[in-house]
Amino acid sequence: MARQTDKPSDRKTYVITGPTSGIGRATAFELAKHGTVILVGRDRRKLEDVRKIIERRGRHALHVVCDVSEPLSVRNAAAEILKLGLPITGLLNNAGVMQLRATTNALGWDMTYATNHLGPFALTEALMPYLPDGANVLFVASAVEDPERKPAAAAGFRGGRYISAEASVRGEWVPGGSAKPGMDAYATSKQSVLAAAMALARETPRLRINAVEPGLTPATGLGSRDANAFVRLLVKTVVPVLVPLLMPFLKILSTPKRAARVLTGILTNASGPTGVYFDERGNPMQGSLLVRDLKFQGRVVAETRALLATVRS
Repeated sequence: MARQTDKPSDRKTYVITGPTSGIGRATAFELAKHGTVILVGRDRRKLEDVRKIIERRGRHALHVVCDVSEPLSVRNAAAEILKLGLPITGLLNNAGVMQLRATTNALGWDMTYATNHLGPFALTEALMPYLPDGANVLFVASAVEDPERKPAAAAGFRGGRYISAEASVRGEWVPGGSAKPGMDAYATSKQSVLAAAMALARETPRLRINAVEPGLTPATGLGSRDANAFVRLLVKTVVPVLVPLLMPFLKILSTPKRAARVLTGILTNASGPTGVYFDERGNPMQGSLLVRDLKFQGRVVAETRALLATVRS
């Protein structure tokens, strides 16, 4: 159940998924400066910890427990959010995973694809009809979906490998991809996120629907959560020190705090654009040639909707 405060319900309200670590946690704190924050995540204890920190700072937060990888959990969470009756002016689809070893959800679907694309899509579609005109919806994408992106290619990515939504949940990608486990799943999930965001922006012009590349933020440990203990220790202790020193020389590098400022700036902009893909500094950028194709965007949305429709309550 959500934990509601006794504060007035006429404050601007922002929904954020994945708010208990990394970019999501930093953004939750930043967004709380602008209104009530609804924290959506799967770990009740961690959600409660973030909520308490926000409220100790004199701001307002609630939490809703949801496993974004599970469509039924997303539907239930959306219903719970709407029951709160708060004026939602912003939705940030931030939750994401990058697994080194593939796992599946309760439906047997690829966990990376379900968490990064299907869950955010389902939550957005459930909430959109109830959002006021001009509300902001923001998807966290990634430039690794672009096979021409040199830093991503140097890291071992080979771009998004989308075949279909059904193939994606089976963990099947266009052949010839990365030799490193998990990279094709991650790149393809972000390819789908970006394509869907652009299509939804055209479909629903009364809302501001955008996507953002938050930059390379190694301090979040996104790709090392199932690595060995030594690698996790390096990410926790050494990386946070090195990244700020290297940021002036490597444009793509960022930190959770800087990413949070960019995301918050987009989400709280009452007169911003729609259908824009922003870079790590909040400037417009281009996705891959495929993801810019309107027919491809429409196909991703249609196939995603069809797949989610097979999940019955």
